Amino acid sequence: MQARMKNPAVVLPGAMKALMDLAKAIDQAGLPKITADLVLLRASQINGCSVCVDMHAKDLRKAGESDERLFAVAAWREAPYFTEAERAALALAETVTRLADGGQISDEVWDEVADHYSETELAALIMTISSVNLWNRLNATTRQIAGAAW
Repeated sequence: MQARMKNPAVVLPGAMKALMDLAKAIDQAGLPKITADLVLLRASQINGCSVCVDMHAKDLRKAGESDERLFAVAAWREAPYFTEAERAALALAETVTRLADGGQISDEVWDEVADHYSETELAALIMTISSVNLWNRLNATTRQIAGAAW
């Protein structure tokens, strides 16, 4: 396998800094890091982004997450390893990532996630999901290689 080109965020002047500044703002919002990483992994699985699946699975493992939780992220609805708050975040991640499949975020999904997170945390969660979808599309379009440096 070979990448088609360098990652566009590296090629376009100022793009990487803007994305890193966004990530920093998200990180400072108080959303639990494990929740963010679970959401990053799940959206990346849906989008088939090997770079992000590899990266976020490694991040979760470094944070001490169990193999059971890592292996079950793709089947979180059927697995007993996730809290209600994590389940709500994963449901939102799937719905936002699959907007083209269903159209809108249902009130049920919204109400459940809003019950578990403050407005600031919810904003960070939405931005996390949206930004990983951007990264997934950049990586998939240019066929970035998991584990390779840009």
